[in-house]
Amino acid sequence: MAQTERLYKLRHWLDGGGCLRPAWAERELEVSKSTLKRDIQHLRERLGMPIDSDADAWCHQRQALRSFSVDAIEQVRVLAHPAIDIDDAELDAVLGAGYGNFAGRQLQRARLRFAPERARWVAAEIWHPAQHGRWDAEGRWLLDLPYADPRELVMDILRHVPDVEVLAPQELEDEVRRRLQAGLRQMGSLAGDLDE
Repeated sequence: MAQTERLYKLRHWLDGGGCLRPAWAERELEVSKSTLKRDIQHLRERLGMPIDSDADAWCHQRQALRSFSVDAIEQVRVLAHPAIDIDDAELDAVLGAGYGNFAGRQLQRARLRFAPERARWVAAEIWHPAQHGRWDAEGRWLLDLPYADPRELVMDILRHVPDVEVLAPQELEDEVRRRLQAGLRQMGSLAGDLDE
């Protein structure tokens, strides 16, 4: 589904009032969590929709800032001590700098190259507010973006296989390759089970 159609549907659902459960919207729109997040960010920042969410919080178990999936919360407790007040600049530095829902200060830059068949679609997407994209002479889309933790980025890269290459860093390329190989082994295992 094209981004324009997704944005239209999201706006229609949100205009109806109430809460929009992310897991439901992901299934209905057939998108990943990070794509839904980018679409909502687009509605909020570019179209001025007053969309509220609060998932950016202090994790007492990890003693650090973490993003939480509100729809996955199983239990809520009111604690006796007050909440820790974190400066907005600190929140942006830790939670807003990297890719997707994974936070961190140690940023790396991913460099991706999309084949012409996929490039026109990817060029219209916003993967990260600090991304840089350009066309090369062969009509491929070159995308450069920051990330702190590769997990969500790897999932989004895998959606575009075989029309994407990881140019850098090597660790990201290795992780994408490892996930592809594991998937192929799993599929081979399943194919063997079906033959029996």
